[in-house]
Amino acid sequence: MPQQMIWFFMSIALSFIAWGIVTAQYIWPELRSRQRAEALRPLLILHSFRFIGLAFLVPGVVSADLPAAFAHSAAYGDIIAAILALLSLLLLPSAAGVAAAWIFSLWGFADIVNAFYQANHAGVLAGQLGAAFFLPTVIVPLLLITHGLAFRILLQHQPEPATKRAST
Repeated sequence: MPQQMIWFFMSIALSFIAWGIVTAQYIWPELRSRQRAEALRPLLILHSFRFIGLAFLVPGVVSADLPAAFAHSAAYGDIIAAILALLSLLLLPSAAGVAAAWIFSLWGFADIVNAFYQANHAGVLAGQLGAAFFLPTVIVPLLLITHGLAFRILLQHQPEPATKRAST
């Protein structure tokens, strides 16, 4: 394994640790007591910035020899995830919004897993990422952790509001 890949994977691992600490100490304690829609909103807002994956298509930001199959898959998968996050935000707190949040969460998580697969399959080297090196090393670990939070929030039982119970 080339030395640059060791530093690359070490950066990803350390980012997971750092974001895990931030999540455990600050993000989850704030979200866990909120109703589903209100807990999902900050996560969806964060993921609405996934358009930044389009950087994989910009010459000069990434190396000219970055495999196109990886670049296109990662960039277009991210823009779809960003659009789904925005759609979910628009539709919350309705049932359609929750359904859209599920679709976003499944797509967004699968897109990141697919990007790692495509990068491995295409033999992407860390240096080929150029200035986009920060995406998989800093941003992607946060996105994966927040996908985990979104799934946890979506799977939680939501009690009926008191006003709905009182009217029945």
